[in-house]
Parts: sequence; C-alpha cells; structure tokens
Amino acid sequence: MRYFPLFADLRGQRVLVVGGGEVAERKVRLLLEAGARVELVAPELTEWLRQRLPVAIGVVRRRDGEGTLDWIAPAFDPAQLAGTTLVVAATSDLAVNARVAATARELRVLVNVVDDAELSSFIVPAIVDRSPLVIAISSGGVAPVLARHVRERLESLLDESLGTLAGLLQRWRERIKLALPDLAARRRFYTAVVRGPVAARLRRRQADAAEQALEQLLDQPQCDARGSVVLVGAGPGDPGLLTLNALRALQDADVILHDRLVSDEVLALARRDAQKIAVGKAARAQSVPQERIHQLMLEHARVGRRVVRLKGGDPFVFGRGGEELEFLAAHGIPFEVVPGITAALACGAYAGVPLTHRDHSQSLRLVTAHCGESIDTLDWVALAQERQTVAFYMGVAGLATIRDRLLRHGRDAATPVAIIENGSRPDQRVTLATLDALEELAACGGIQSPALLVVGEVAALAGRLHWFGNAPRLWETLRKVA
Repeated sequence: MRYFPLFADLRGQRVLVVGGGEVAERKVRLLLEAGARVELVAPELTEWLRQRLPVAIGVVRRRDGEGTLDWIAPAFDPAQLAGTTLVVAATSDLAVNARVAATARELRVLVNVVDDAELSSFIVPAIVDRSPLVIAISSGGVAPVLARHVRERLESLLDESLGTLAGLLQRWRERIKLALPDLAARRRFYTAVVRGPVAARLRRRQADAAEQALEQLLDQPQCDARGSVVLVGAGPGDPGLLTLNALRALQDADVILHDRLVSDEVLALARRDAQKIAVGKAARAQSVPQERIHQLMLEHARVGRRVVRLKGGDPFVFGRGGEELEFLAAHGIPFEVVPGITAALACGAYAGVPLTHRDHSQSLRLVTAHCGESIDTLDWVALAQERQTVAFYMGVAGLATIRDRLLRHGRDAATPVAIIENGSRPDQRVTLATLDALEELAACGGIQSPALLVVGEVAALAGRLHWFGNAPRLWETLRKVA
C-alpha cells in the first residue's frame, strides 16, 4: 500500500490551488464543500470561478457554503505556500506544475499535481458522497478509470437516503450509547436500524416516521421481530434492466422467492448467502400454488427475515402483485414495491418494435391470454380496432384462438404480428408474420414460452429496426423450408 488512506478536516484551513481551468474548478468545488479557505493562483478563471469572484484579484473574498474563495495572484510564487495546509497544481503547464511540486516538497507541504502521481505527495480519490457518509476509492494513481468505474458501481448500490440515515444516527448517538451500554447490544441495534423499518422509511422519504421508528426500536429493541417483504420486478431477463432499487433489495435479502421466468443472471446478483426458493408457475407443469407462496412470505417475515418476492417483468402487470400485497397487509407484514420493466416494453424495445408510432399506432393495449375458458370475456371488438398495438402476454398456447377472435371482429388478416421469444435474453428470437398466419405458425413454427405476441402495424418495423440478437425470422421463409 503506497498511499495511506486519510480523511482530512480542512475546515478553515488554507489551501492553495494553482490553475483556473475546468480541472482546477472541480478541485475548488470539492475543497469549498469541505470548508477550506481556498486561494487561487491563475491568469484566467472559468466562468463558474469568476461568478464567485466578481471583482479584481486580491479584492474580494467569497463565501461558498462553509468554505471561502480568494483570487490572490495571476502567477505562482513560492512565497504563496507560506501557511498553507496543502496545495493543488492544476495547470496545463507541466513546468509550472513541477515547480509547484518541488517547492511544496521542500517546505513539507502536501501537494497534488493533477494527473501526475509521481509529482504528488497525496492523491485525490474518486468519491461517493452520501454525507456524512463518504467513501473514497483510489487506484494509487495507476488506473484512475478503474477507480471511477468502481465509484459508479458503488453509486448505483448506495441509496441517497444513506446520508440522511447517517445524520439521524449521529444525532441519536449519545442517547443510543446511554440506552445500550453493551457493545454487542449496540451492534445488534444498529444492524436492525440499517436493515429494518428505519432505513425503509427514509428510502420512502418519510423522515418523521423514520425517527419515530428509531425511537420505538430503542425503547423496545426486542419487541419488533417482524421481517418485511419487498415485491421486486426483475424485468424480462437482461440483468442490466434491473432498477437500482431492485439491485439493492436483492443484495439485502435473507430469502428470495422467485418465479420461473427470473433469469439466472438476475439471481446471481443477489447476496451469496441468501436463501433462494423457486416458486414458479408453468402451464401443464408442476407449479407452486399461490396460497403456498403467501404462506412462505408470511413464515419468513414473521421470524424477522428480509424477504424479496422476485417476479419476472413488473409485479403489477399480470403478476398477481396486488393479491400478494393484500395478503401481507391483512397479516400486518411491512412491504415495499420495486417496479420492473414489463415484458411488452422490454421485448418491444429489444426486438425493434416501437409499441406506439405516430404513423401507425396511437394507443397500446396490454392483454393476458392466460384466461382459459374466460378468453371470450375479453373485449374483442375493442382489441380488433385498427391503428393500435395489442400486446398479448402468455399467449403461446392460444395463438390460433387469438387469430380467430381478432379476424371474427374485424381485424385485417394482413395485420403484421411479431412473436418475441425470450425477449432481452441471449437466446431471444423474433418471428414476423401476419395475423392470418398465426394458426399455421402455432402448429409449425416451434414457438416456445416465454413469448410475447405483438399485433399491429408497428410489428413490421422490426425488420428494419432490430438491433439485438439475430435478425427476425420471416414466416414466408419458414413456410418454404417447412
């Protein structure tokens, strides 16, 4: 370890910045946020810096947050280093930067030369700021792009509410120490705060409720042993389509109850030691009854576990999410909902099928074809209207029935259709046909679930707009082969 990690208190400390360009500006912004007395040396300044110094050199001091800013000279002079805590050289002149570094080392002043680790006695890390929680990442100056990449990953994992949580715990710190003098007990308490209802309410922007929950937990730390359930939409398969909140929930879960359509790549993002329980349903195959899923959520939450109910797509779009929340609410189990990208949106995008289009479709209907004998309860007159897009979920087994009903109610037989199998996944397959070919396609096309059927003029655009995976199959070509 070449560099010793250190967080410096710069409040009221004199810091010299040599340079007035965009790089210097970025350093000044950070220093002012830290409360430093920043003194600038540069012949020219960026507009942002000038706005904070609207008059001449050496005349004005501008307070910005806790820090102050002076423009003291146009050129570097070694005498400017007297009394400084540290100095930043951020000019485009390599000779000036080297001179600043040499002078600083001679005077035993910490110096950072931007983009030159060899001339620097300290380096500025990549920062994840959730103040008062701050995380610094450094590659020792050898791979700054990698450090920035790690920072971006952490930014996605660490909720903005963590700063608020840290501030809350800071205000309550002394009271917590008095109430829980035993160190082990305090650790258990802080774990319950971070993983329980206090943090959850802050994520929902319920600051007052979070503070009340903290007080209740401190007064009766052993009373609330309930866990919670987060209903999470996993999207159609591509793990890159997970929301940040979904990723956080997966990494915080003790138990994950997941559907059949949740991809292995998504499950791999969960906490390694989380218990994963498959509760999928499949047509004409062994399935877990919905009542059993309800009981599993209840059993695990009642013993204090953090449960993620992980569903393909979006839990509120043909995902029975409402039923599951009603059950949890009836049994007093705390819950949250993390939406996912529903199949129609994701599969359409990955297949090059815009679900609406000014020239072809002014409305979109989402329909489940998993209705059994009740399929005739659908409003087929409305579904057969022109200049709209209809996306049928779970329609593989009923392609012939869908064709017959739409034709019977007036939809043109030549209406383009697209069948998107395994949308957004590496094995995605798109088949383009017309409405009248659906029955024959169902019999000979080898269509496999999960698949989404898109009916409407926009389906034909996939032939020109596809960008992911293999080009769409054309039914005319398949028919000739068959």
